[in-house]
Formats: sequence, C-alpha cells, structure tokens
Amino acid sequence: MGTKIVSVEFSSKEKFTVESKARKHTVIIDQPVEGGGNDAGMTPLEYLFVSLGGCMVTVGVIIARQKHLPVNKIEAHIEGEIDTDVLMGKRNDIRPGFTNITVKMMIDGNLTYEEKEKFVKEIEARCPISDNLSNTTPVKFEVA
Repeated sequence: MGTKIVSVEFSSKEKFTVESKARKHTVIIDQPVEGGGNDAGMTPLEYLFVSLGGCMVTVGVIIARQKHLPVNKIEAHIEGEIDTDVLMGKRNDIRPGFTNITVKMMIDGNLTYEEKEKFVKEIEARCPISDNLSNTTPVKFEVA
C-alpha cells in the first residue's frame, strides 16, 4: 500500500462545538456543559484517546489475523493526567499536554501472560498513533 495522505476538515459551530469531516463521516467535538459547551460530543482530549485506543485495537486485530493467533477479543482502557491551566491561559511555565498516558490492553485469548505482553509490544511498535505520541513528529501550522 505504501504512503497515504490522511485529511480531515474542521469547522467551528455554536459555542465550542466543532464539526469535523473525513471521507463521508462527520464527528462532533464539543466541551461539557460545565465547560461552556453543549456536550454534543467528546472533547479533543478524549478524541486523542479514541484515536490511540482505536489504533491499538485495530492493529491488534491485524496482527492476530496475520499470525493466526487465538485471540477472541481485544479491549483497551486509556487514561491520562493533564493540567489544563496552560490551555486556559493561567500558566505558561509547564507543558500544555498530558504529563502521562496509560494504556491498559485486555487480550481475551488462549495466550500466556508472556505471549500477551509480546503481542502488546508488537501492537505498540506497529501503531502509527502510538508512534506519533511517543516520538516527535514535525507539525507545521499555516494560515490559509
């Protein structure tokens, strides 16, 4: 398959609601009511975890199929800690991003604990989202 371009469009709507479109799919991003939004969708921070978890589970399914592993189900739970003071403009002396992210992978299948650990390590090694979060990826910002 080789190189692929991934593209998503975003447009602000009422309050903090953002509509995003990729291919024929539309996703709504929003803030909770207590944060001034309409709670019409997950926050960008939650979607980051959706992206990571979705990629990890998908790559796990790919690997299990490729290697004919006895895996029935793959689940993930992701959580992270973040200080929102930077994004709210209250501080600028710390990073605005998560200080840590923990991914717990649950593998339902006829594998030993060691085999599951090896499987999860391969998933992590092949997941583009995990790679982008773990390594510096150049991001260029332009005004259109």
